[in-house]
Amino acid sequence: MTKYLKLITIGLFSAFVFSTNVVAEDVLSWSACVEEARKNHPDIISAYQDVRQSQADKDITKSGVLPEISTDLTGKRKGNGTITDTGSYSVSGKQLLFDGFKISNDIASASKMLSASEYSYLVTSSNLRLELREAFIDLLKAQQLLTLTKDIAERRRQNLELVRLLYESGGEHKGAFLTAQAELSQAEFEVSQAKRNIELSQRKLIKELGRSQLSPVEVDGTFEDLKNIQERPNFESLSENTPLLKKLISLKEAAQYDLKSAKADFFPSVYLNTSLGKTNSGWPPTDREWSLGLSLSFPLFEGGKRIAQAEKAESLLEEAEADQRSGRDQVIYTLAQTWTDLQDAIEKRTVKEKFLQAAKERAEIANAQYSTGLISFDDWTIIEDNLVTAQKSFLEAKADVLIKKAYWVQAKGGTLDYVKE
Repeated sequence: MTKYLKLITIGLFSAFVFSTNVVAEDVLSWSACVEEARKNHPDIISAYQDVRQSQADKDITKSGVLPEISTDLTGKRKGNGTITDTGSYSVSGKQLLFDGFKISNDIASASKMLSASEYSYLVTSSNLRLELREAFIDLLKAQQLLTLTKDIAERRRQNLELVRLLYESGGEHKGAFLTAQAELSQAEFEVSQAKRNIELSQRKLIKELGRSQLSPVEVDGTFEDLKNIQERPNFESLSENTPLLKKLISLKEAAQYDLKSAKADFFPSVYLNTSLGKTNSGWPPTDREWSLGLSLSFPLFEGGKRIAQAEKAESLLEEAEADQRSGRDQVIYTLAQTWTDLQDAIEKRTVKEKFLQAAKERAEIANAQYSTGLISFDDWTIIEDNLVTAQKSFLEAKADVLIKKAYWVQAKGGTLDYVKE
């Protein structure tokens, strides 16, 4: 029997060690999260495909300035008493000579649209970095909150034992004992709640990593100390380098070329046409044929189509210009807002840390006073509650600094390439 118990004990211990190693294997640093999201997140993949499509559109447009070359091969047999074979083959070409610079403007517009897609990719990357950073910080905070709530529960348990001894010896009333029990229950509930929050935070991080299934993960990081930025940045200058504003500028410039292209439709199109081939009433054909000439195309009446297209292009340009001005104003305001929020969060963290230091000192003194009967239970429990509140508030303040910094980085246009925390 003893032998079997030993085997079972060894098996359970091995299973525990193995399961612990499995969970611990997926401890992610911030840089590891960034690298995984860059490869797997569907939004970044979709944005990259938009860039590829814009590149293809540009290549398609550029093909309009190159010669068009085609071949033609025909063979025919017909009979009317006698059988006659005819055949021909030829190579023909067509080259645009002049179109009022429509194609050149279309190419320039396509180039600007490609730039806009590239900047749109950076905007997506910037937004994804913010979401990923928030998820990382949420899980980091949830992990530390679980440790904190366990410490609080243990402190509440020790407090209950102290009150129990006083109550059983007649030195404390029943209401104090029941209150201490309730506070322990509250602390144990918060431990359970913190465990559930960890799973929820894990799901959020898994989503931002681009994984399709939930897996146990931990994050490795700290709530760093950040010094206040004393010098106020030049928000107008910073705004000029943000991907969002550069995207809007590219869209405006594309609209300018689109308007020029629409106006070029009022000019004729001139093509050089040539062909070379052979034809004969037999096979293979032996009679050589060639041609060389110019063709001019100019629509005389289209029911006002070209005029309407030009008016639409002009309206789109004015819309793009307004969007650029509005976007620039919004970017500047967002930079000012996120910088202000970051400064507030840094200073608030310092204040909360001082409150925590004071709460710890008061709690230590109050414990000694209560155990010797120098203060009442009501005064003591208020001080204990203040300590718990201060501990939680300081944790929230530390996490809030990192969150506000993430928003500041995003406002400046920081993408997944900005790996710094």
